[in-house]
Amino acid sequence: MGIDPILIVELLAMGCISGFLAGLLGIGGGMVLVPALTFLATAKGFPADYVVKMAVATSLATILFTSLSSVRAHHKRGAVRWDVVKLLAPGIVVGSLLGAQIAKLLSTKSLALVFAVFVSYSALQMFIDKKPKPSRQLPQGPGMLGAGTVIGTLSALVGAGGGFISVPFMAWCNVAIHTAVATSAALGFPIALAGTIGYIYAGWNLQGAPDGSFGYLYLPALALIAVTSVILAPFGAKAAHKLNVRQLKRAFACLLFVLAAYMASKGLAA
Repeated sequence: MGIDPILIVELLAMGCISGFLAGLLGIGGGMVLVPALTFLATAKGFPADYVVKMAVATSLATILFTSLSSVRAHHKRGAVRWDVVKLLAPGIVVGSLLGAQIAKLLSTKSLALVFAVFVSYSALQMFIDKKPKPSRQLPQGPGMLGAGTVIGTLSALVGAGGGFISVPFMAWCNVAIHTAVATSAALGFPIALAGTIGYIYAGWNLQGAPDGSFGYLYLPALALIAVTSVILAPFGAKAAHKLNVRQLKRAFACLLFVLAAYMASKGLAA
């Protein structure tokens, strides 16, 4: 059975919006995509037990494509701290794989509430534009492994690229904010790759999943969103230089509060 033409249009539009916002505000689209995909999947009658997990897995997979274009731009400017990426990446891979397995064990209610709490916190940080004071240096060895594991686990649970965790962490450790943002973009790829593999494995024997599913990953949504988000991201980046991004971030934070409330209501009603 083919995919609904209306759903195709909705997914393409979703990719445009998430890609533009990613370029405009320097964030991953996960915080918008997860609630939007949850809403669409619910409206299309997908199994209630799977909708949030599929939304998280599919959102995470889109970062595979959006992070590459973002990293390329940052790397050309020499802004990526590849030494930090190498130190954090092993823990991030472990954490992302672990996060997908934790998500499998959580009920729809619990996962939706975890997402709502995380997004509410992130929205509050964005609204007040709070930046951590640099008060220490980056840890070494086990410390970076532990930090990477925490970043990867939380990112895989909420379908995000990790920027809301890794950027404050690096800024707290005396990494310049622009460098932290660029390095966080590079970290999005291992988060997305390991997390996607984790969700495919976690949902390998899923019963009653819709056509086009690969584990918890919904391939039609991934393909349509990835194409349009990659195309629109550069336009968002250009717009960022012409608009008052601080005010836009506050407006976006208000939207995130609404989306968090929707996910909380989804969880409580499950």
